[in-house]
Amino acid sequence: MFYWIMKRLLIAPLTNLLFRPWVKGMDNIPAEGGAILASNHLSVSDSIFLPVAVDRPVVFLAKMEYFTGKGIKGKLTALFFRLSNQLPMDRSGGAASANSLGAGEQALLDGQLLGIYPEGTRSPDGRLYRGKVGVAKLALATGVPVIPVAMIGTDKVQPIGKTVPNIRRVGLIVGEPLDFSRYEGMEEDRFVQRSVTDEIMYALMRLSGQEYVDSYASTVKAKITADRLADRKAAREALAENARAQVRATVDAARKEVEHIRTPKDGADAAAEDEALAAGDTTGSAEANDDDAPLDTEPSRESGEEGNAKQA
Repeated sequence: MFYWIMKRLLIAPLTNLLFRPWVKGMDNIPAEGGAILASNHLSVSDSIFLPVAVDRPVVFLAKMEYFTGKGIKGKLTALFFRLSNQLPMDRSGGAASANSLGAGEQALLDGQLLGIYPEGTRSPDGRLYRGKVGVAKLALATGVPVIPVAMIGTDKVQPIGKTVPNIRRVGLIVGEPLDFSRYEGMEEDRFVQRSVTDEIMYALMRLSGQEYVDSYASTVKAKITADRLADRKAAREALAENARAQVRATVDAARKEVEHIRTPKDGADAAAEDEALAAGDTTGSAEANDDDAPLDTEPSRESGEEGNAKQA
């Protein structure tokens, strides 16, 4: 009920009004019965445009992180994905991934349309990357047809890292169903799984016109992330080294200033200064002695007595 309300009354009218998606080959999708819609993955909005274009409900295998978020936002996101027929997909590999595929297999056996992105994650640069064999395992285990679907221009609407989409037209091209019944009983053969996956990716390449890269998108994205982290680390280290160089320059300048103040004058300057000080002290002492001598304004008694004796 929630799926139909959201699709018919809210998402579809809004999507058709703003993005005016064009569609080719929609008659290749069966009116009933299980089928796999294998699509290239350019944007998070792919999971909106494809279900809107298809009349039948589409169940998607969505990454587990959408269902395990914390806080109010994480819980609301998980609720939305569950109510909109999304199945959690654990991409860590091994038994966890096998169990996730089991839920998709059951949906196909129940006659539903299952949407899956064989690349496993969004393309980091708009190219088509090597597919993972999960789509082949589902097709071989259930015997349902695989219908390639090419999303056109959705990476321009909502590139990686952009929250608010750009308003522009998008397209979908639905290819002819791929039948792999010739591999019946060989679903566990790893070479068969790879062959089926590569055939699906080749069909997607022809429909979308994308350049094909024989590497996993997750590997390329991990390398891009590592390179970015390395660049940021190098930039931080360069800034730190620049700051340390400035500190060293400031300290060296201060040390030189202190050494300049403490450096003794050379011999000639010191001797000249000593002579000037000595001369100043001598003059000052003579003047002080003159000033301190008493004024002799009266004749002494001895001089008077000598005069009287001569007269007698």
